[in-house]
Amino acid sequence: MAKKSRTAKSKFSLQKIPTGIPGLDNITYGGFPKGRTTLIAGGAGSGKTLLGMEFLVQGILQYGEPAVAMTFEETAEELSSNVASLGYELDEMIRRNMLLIDYVHVERRQIEETGEYDLEGLFIRLDHAIKSVKAKRILLDTIEVLFAGLRNEGIVRSELRRLFRWLKERGVTAVITAEAGDGSTLTRHGLEEYVADCVVFLDHRVSEQISTRRIRVVKYRGSTHGTNEYPFLLNQNGVSVLPITALELNHEASTDRVSAGVPGLDAMMGGLGFFRGSSILVTGTAGTGKSSIAASFVSAACQRGERALYFAFEESPSQILRNMSSLSLTLDRWIKKGLLKIISVRPTSMGLENHLAAMCQEIDRFQPTVVAVDPITNLISVGSTSSVKSMLTRLIDLLKSRQVTALFTNLSTGELEQTSTEISSLMDTWIMVKEIQFDGSRKRVIYVLKSRGMEHSSDMREFTISSKGVQVQGVEDKPFRTRQS
Repeated sequence: MAKKSRTAKSKFSLQKIPTGIPGLDNITYGGFPKGRTTLIAGGAGSGKTLLGMEFLVQGILQYGEPAVAMTFEETAEELSSNVASLGYELDEMIRRNMLLIDYVHVERRQIEETGEYDLEGLFIRLDHAIKSVKAKRILLDTIEVLFAGLRNEGIVRSELRRLFRWLKERGVTAVITAEAGDGSTLTRHGLEEYVADCVVFLDHRVSEQISTRRIRVVKYRGSTHGTNEYPFLLNQNGVSVLPITALELNHEASTDRVSAGVPGLDAMMGGLGFFRGSSILVTGTAGTGKSSIAASFVSAACQRGERALYFAFEESPSQILRNMSSLSLTLDRWIKKGLLKIISVRPTSMGLENHLAAMCQEIDRFQPTVVAVDPITNLISVGSTSSVKSMLTRLIDLLKSRQVTALFTNLSTGELEQTSTEISSLMDTWIMVKEIQFDGSRKRVIYVLKSRGMEHSSDMREFTISSKGVQVQGVEDKPFRTRQS
């Protein structure tokens, strides 16, 4: 009986079509409702039109579904030019009869003068466009323009209902964009969110001169969905959403080990280096060699033929290559071989969530096995310690789920000491480097504060940085060996 009940539920469950937008299908649990209407609401500049166009373009590119874009504000030329900023050429899609853009000019004065208004003419025009390309996906952008000159609220509501019903009867999957309301409602008329089957709200906020884009699925009739706010990116690679809550704490813990790139440090870790897929924090005061250890770590990965991604928040790629060459680390050869990618960016160029989304996008694109972030300290300038910790938690979860070994550096001094303590709880291995006064001179020392799941040295060792690289004193400087060797 129970089996029969589940079968009936599956038969009548809501059908969805994937949007093809990275991350958006995760938070909607499969995409937009098939044959129904989704409303995308938001303020000016929040990305409504580009998200709607990305939905059409991905439908064409990934699923071969023809589409119609009916616009009321931008001409076809203007829309093509704007979408080109996402890296898409609409002209080719139009030539292949996969896309039809129809610009409808609505004259507000004529509506005010006649006093009568309905959408019958729009339906005829839209029906013709749908049949012309056999469209499966439709975008109407933006709905307010259709009713801009109409003061009769009763007619507006009646025609809005008729529009949504008409689209559903045609069986096309439609996206309608709408301007944000005054706060008491999501949209200007306050009705669209009730008649739409799915409602997505976009927000572009600025806090302390740092902007962040966020997306939220407000409503999804007949389906569960992610309910949080999620950061999303809008750049030359299109739209991508980071589904934070989809990242669960169920990653596999590998027993494989990878070299730190510093033989003496490997020796302090039982001669085997770090666990693959683990997170490592290197903290220390300024000038103690944190970046040198990070560079040695990524260079060792490239030496093994693996891909490494280096996120730098203080130095340009050129600076890093020059500085590390003094340690005989010729990182440029790995870049030329396509094994290493250095991404330098100012922390203040965007908000923390956007940094997270951008880093995840790069990780998706480059598919590294090791990642270095140098240093995380600078992220404090665009968020609080708790915000940085929250961001790093999500980044580490993502990296662990993909078995990517990650090394983070952090400047530790004064107030930042507290930061190290809070962030260290996220890390599997915590290494401290510092300078001490000894016999009239300053010496660098290194020690392992913790390393989960392995035996490690508890000694404080002196280390040097020279043209021979990073060398730890007092330990046998053996080549890295695997667990089996």
